[in-house]
Amino acid sequence: MSWGSLRLRLVAGGLGAILIALTIAGAGLTLLFERHVARTIGDDLDVYLKQLVAGIDADAQGRLVVGRPPADPRFDDPLSGLYWQVSDDGGQVLRSRSLWDTALDLPRDEPSPGELHRHVIPGPANAQLLVSERRVLLTLGDRRAPVRVAVAADLARVSAAASHFARDLTLALGVLGLVLAAATSIQVGLGLRPLDALRRGVADVRSGQRKHLPVEVPTEVKPLVEEVNSLIDAQEGEIERSRRRAADLAHGLKTPLAALAADVALLRQRGEQEVAQAIEAVGETMSRHVDRELARARARGTARLRGGISTPLRPLVQSLIMTLARTPAAQRLDFKICMTGEPSVPLDRTDLAEVLGNLLENAARHAKSEVRIGADAAKPAITVEDDGPGIAPAERSRVLERGVRLDQRGEGAGLGLAIVQDVLNAYGWQLILAESELGGLKAVIAPEGSGDRIAVADRRTQPLA
Repeated sequence: MSWGSLRLRLVAGGLGAILIALTIAGAGLTLLFERHVARTIGDDLDVYLKQLVAGIDADAQGRLVVGRPPADPRFDDPLSGLYWQVSDDGGQVLRSRSLWDTALDLPRDEPSPGELHRHVIPGPANAQLLVSERRVLLTLGDRRAPVRVAVAADLARVSAAASHFARDLTLALGVLGLVLAAATSIQVGLGLRPLDALRRGVADVRSGQRKHLPVEVPTEVKPLVEEVNSLIDAQEGEIERSRRRAADLAHGLKTPLAALAADVALLRQRGEQEVAQAIEAVGETMSRHVDRELARARARGTARLRGGISTPLRPLVQSLIMTLARTPAAQRLDFKICMTGEPSVPLDRTDLAEVLGNLLENAARHAKSEVRIGADAAKPAITVEDDGPGIAPAERSRVLERGVRLDQRGEGAGLGLAIVQDVLNAYGWQLILAESELGGLKAVIAPEGSGDRIAVADRRTQPLA
C-alpha cells in the first residue's frame, strides 16, 4: 500500500494515537505507583514514630532514654535504610544503630507539639531519605523540655519498586498495544468495507451487470451513492438521446441514398457507365458510413446492459453462412465450421451478427476457395480465416487508422472492419489480425487482455487499437 491509501493513513494514524496514549499512560501509571509506594512508606514511618514516642523516657538524672525502640530489625543493621533519631534542646541526641556514626540533618523548623512533619533530606551514603518527625514535650528532671523524634527511610526502595513496576508495565502495555493495533486494523477494514462494496458496485455498473449502485449502504456513504446514481441516470439519458439523434440522422440519409441508387440505374440505362459507377461508389461509401453509425449507436446502448447476455455461436454462424452463400462471390467457396462444443459469446445477437457478418463478407470477397470459422467453448475467442492474399503485416496496424481515406487502405481493409472494431470496443473486446494457416488473413475477436491472444495469434499478430 502506498501513502495515498486511505486504509494505510487510517491505520498509521490509529497506531500513532495508540503509541502516544500508551506512552502517556505508562508514564502516568509509573508516577502514580511511585507516589503510592512513597505514601505507603510514609504510613509505615508514622507507625514507627508512634512506637518510638511511646518508648521515650527519662532516667533519674533527667537524661533521655529509649526504653522500647521500634521492633524492626533493620534499625539495628548499619546503613540498612531505616533509621530513627531522638534529640532535645539541650544537645542530647539518641539514634538507631543503623545510623552508625552519622546523624540525621533535620531541617531547622519548629513544628508545633504533636504536629507531624515530613521532609526529604540527604542521608548516609548520599541517599535520599523520607523523614517523619514530631515534636513532643517531656519532663526531664525538674523541667519540661521539647523533644524532636524522627524516623527516616531510604527512598531508593521507591525508585527500585517503580523501576520494576515500569518494566512489568512496559511488557503489559506492549501486549495491549498489539491487541489495540489488531483491533484498529479490523476496525478500519470494517469501516472501509462500504467503500469496497461501492467499488465493486461501480465495476458492476461499468461491466453492465447492474444499472445503479446498491442503495443499502451506511448513512455516511448514501449521499455519494445517490449522486452517482443520479449521474448514471443523466448519462444514460444523454446516451439515449445521442442514439436517437444518430439513428434519426442515419435513417434520414437512407432515403437520399435510395434516390441516388435509382438515379444510378437510370444513368446505366442511358449508357453513362463511368458517371453511374462514380456515383454508385460514393453512395456505397455513404451507406457504409450510415451502417457504421447505426451499429455504433446500437452497440453503445446494448453494451451498457450486457450482463447476462449470451448468444449461441453455432446457429448464428450457420444462419450467416446460409445468407452469404446466396451471393455470387460466396457460391464458389467452401465454408467450414470448426467448433469444439457449443460455444456462446457474451455479445448481443444483433451486434455479434454485425461483427461476424462483416468478417465473413470480407473473407468471402478475398478467399480463393475456403473460409474457416473456429471457436472453442472453453476459450472466449472466435477466428475467421481465408485462403486469399491476406494483408501485409506492415498494413495491419493501419486498417483502422482514423483520417485515412478508404481508397488509401490495403486490399481487403474496408469500412466493415471499422464497424467490427467499434462494436467490439463497446463490449470490451478487440479485433486481432494475423496470418492464417490457409495462407490468407486470420481475424480473431477476443476479450481485451485475454490470454487467448497469445494462443490464437502468432508473433506477427497486431491488435488494432
